[in-house]
Amino acid sequence: MIKNNFFWLLLALFVFLIIVPAADDLGILSKPIVRALAFSCLVFIGIWSLRGSGRPFAVGIAFVITGIVFNVLAVNLASPVYLYASFAALFGFLLVAISFTLKQVAMETDISPNRLVGAVCVYLLLGVIWAVAYTILEMISPESFGGFTPLQGRGWDSEWLYFSFVTMTTLGYGDILPVSATARALAYMQAVFGQLYVAILVAGLVSALISSRQSNKQNDD
Repeated sequence: MIKNNFFWLLLALFVFLIIVPAADDLGILSKPIVRALAFSCLVFIGIWSLRGSGRPFAVGIAFVITGIVFNVLAVNLASPVYLYASFAALFGFLLVAISFTLKQVAMETDISPNRLVGAVCVYLLLGVIWAVAYTILEMISPESFGGFTPLQGRGWDSEWLYFSFVTMTTLGYGDILPVSATARALAYMQAVFGQLYVAILVAGLVSALISSRQSNKQNDD
C-alpha cells in the first residue's frame, strides 16, 4: 500500500469544495463545457489516491472515464439521459473511493498522518455523495427542494454542496429546504449518518491512541 495516498484525494476535495464555489461567483465556470472539463480534472486528481490498490483503482478509473464521456455528451447534446448516466458514474466512483478509504482508515492500527487525512477524506466524500444524491433527486423530481435555483442544464451545482454540508453538520440555515418526503428522508439520514461518523471516528482514534501508548509502555518495560 502506498503511504500518504490520501493527500491527493484531500487536495482534490479542497479544490472542489472551496475554489469551485468561488469560481461560480466569479462566473469563471459559467459555460457548461468549462464546468465539465474542470470537474473532470478534479476527479482525475482524486482517482490518483487509489493507485496501487488493484481492483478499486481499475473500477474507479472505469467510473471516471465513463462519467467524463457521458458528461461531455450531455453538454454537447443537451440530453438528460447522458446527464443521468454521468451522475450515476460519479456516484459509483464516490462509493468506490469511500469504501476503499474507509477500509484503510479502519484497518490501520496506529494514528498516522495518512490515517487522519483518510478519515477527513471520508467525511468530505460523504458530503459530496449526498450532494450528488440531492442533484439526482431534483433532476428526477423537480421542486423536491425549496429555495434553490434550478440547474438550467448546468449539471452539478455548488449550491448542492452547500446544502449537503449544512445538513450533515446539522447547522441548518433554512435557506434551502427539503420539501418532498424523499428529500426529507435523504436530509435526516445524512444528518444522522454525519453525527454517527464523527462520534465513531473520535472513539476509534482515542482507542488507537490508548492502545499505541500501552504498547509503547510495554516495550519500554
